[in-house]
Amino acid sequence: MADQEGSVGSAPLLSLRGVSKSYGAVHALRGVELDLYGGEVHALAGENGAGKSTLVKILAGVHAPDTGELLLDGTPHPLADTAAGRAAGIAVIYQEPTLFPDLSVAENIFMGRQPTTRLGRIDHRAVRRSCEQLFARLGVRLDPDRPARGLSIADQQMVEIAKALSFDARVLVMDEPTSALSGVEVERLFGVVRALRDSGAAVLFISHRFDEIFALCSRVTVLRDGRWVSTDAAEDLSVDTVIRRMVGREVATLFPKTEAPVRDVVLEVTGLSRAGVFHDVDLKVRGGEIVALAGLVGAGRSEVVRAIFGIDRYDAGSVRVAGRTLRPGSPAAAMAAGIALVPEDRRQQGLVMELSVERNATLTRLWRLARFGWLSGRGERAHAEHWSQRLQVKADRLSDPVATLSGGNQQKVVLAKWLATEPAVLIVDEPTRGIDVGTKSEVHRLLSELAGEGMAVIMVSSELPEVLGMADRVLVMHEGRLVADIPRGRADENSVMAAATGGQDTP
Repeated sequence: MADQEGSVGSAPLLSLRGVSKSYGAVHALRGVELDLYGGEVHALAGENGAGKSTLVKILAGVHAPDTGELLLDGTPHPLADTAAGRAAGIAVIYQEPTLFPDLSVAENIFMGRQPTTRLGRIDHRAVRRSCEQLFARLGVRLDPDRPARGLSIADQQMVEIAKALSFDARVLVMDEPTSALSGVEVERLFGVVRALRDSGAAVLFISHRFDEIFALCSRVTVLRDGRWVSTDAAEDLSVDTVIRRMVGREVATLFPKTEAPVRDVVLEVTGLSRAGVFHDVDLKVRGGEIVALAGLVGAGRSEVVRAIFGIDRYDAGSVRVAGRTLRPGSPAAAMAAGIALVPEDRRQQGLVMELSVERNATLTRLWRLARFGWLSGRGERAHAEHWSQRLQVKADRLSDPVATLSGGNQQKVVLAKWLATEPAVLIVDEPTRGIDVGTKSEVHRLLSELAGEGMAVIMVSSELPEVLGMADRVLVMHEGRLVADIPRGRADENSVMAAATGGQDTP
């Protein structure tokens, strides 16, 4: 459970009272209540579409509520715009950092409000000194003069937090801040959040990861369908209880795994090695199987599947599909042989965010939809509609940019794009990262259906409940080597983690 060493004030710093917001006929929020106290980390939980993003935009001053009010220190305080939100001491740190890549870290933090000399010029020494003080407060080491381009996601998050502190923010809203961080980076961020809490700030923490919520937060508010459902002390809740309140159904439905007949070997990898990355990897996947590739961050899981698909070259070994050896380093050869790869980073590697939903869903099939060199708009639309219906993609129009969809629906579009190739082997790398529990259930149902139809599925996942709930076999990697092959009947937290940490040497 969460450590609760922060000193919670007797009166809330910020309150929402009866807040409602509609966009046309869509009721995003309906009479929501929320209190945030200084000295606490407060979790906001809910599925995509529950109203979390709308609530965050209201707190940031991006949108005004239709009804209800926002109170600061007990006094009504309308936020006319984002500048008013910052002036009120509210800072929002979004899931995707929004730094200017060609400016320095310090310039990003003090953009538009740099201290000046008596001659009206920017006082670079003062900017640097203030930046160093902020980083010292956060306990991080970053060069203020370093360009933002090339910073890790974790360091970008730290810059965003420093920017928030530079506004003397008393209320910090953190929207999925850990979705792209490793375990070590998450722990560093948690240390910063606890320090902010202990200094008296109120932190609203939004995450789909229940282990983070219970490790960090003292209270949990649940939204469903735009309505407030509950607010309770984290110590009085369980994961099962929170999920039931979020989705209105039992936790068992999260992993709708059905048994499927196991068929012949479809994918066979022998002696796959890449110097300094992975070594002598052997694996087989049969039709009808879901095989999970588990292990700690840095174990080499994603690197192995990228090599199998031909994105990365390997130094030794072979990859065979249905008995035929693939040409190394050729995604085109892998696709022609029937392999599809849903990448870990859907925004950067899986989608073209500016293009429409239907164009993204058909990118892998455009050549087949063309006639005499001309793309058939009708065929493209029909193809996209078929997969959108099967995957239950929620979009107003398929002609809308895919960037307008929620993270869960973007993930479904990536799946649609690759399933359109009718693969024999589907590789999914972190298929449910950053999406809500309801959409996770839909993705799990789809993977189970595909295996039932005879497809061979490889699932790379860092979420142990997902691995245990969906895999027929668990292949565990440790420091670039495959160290265990655990059948479903023997796979549990202890056996997987023992192998992942080096406690088991042979498959």
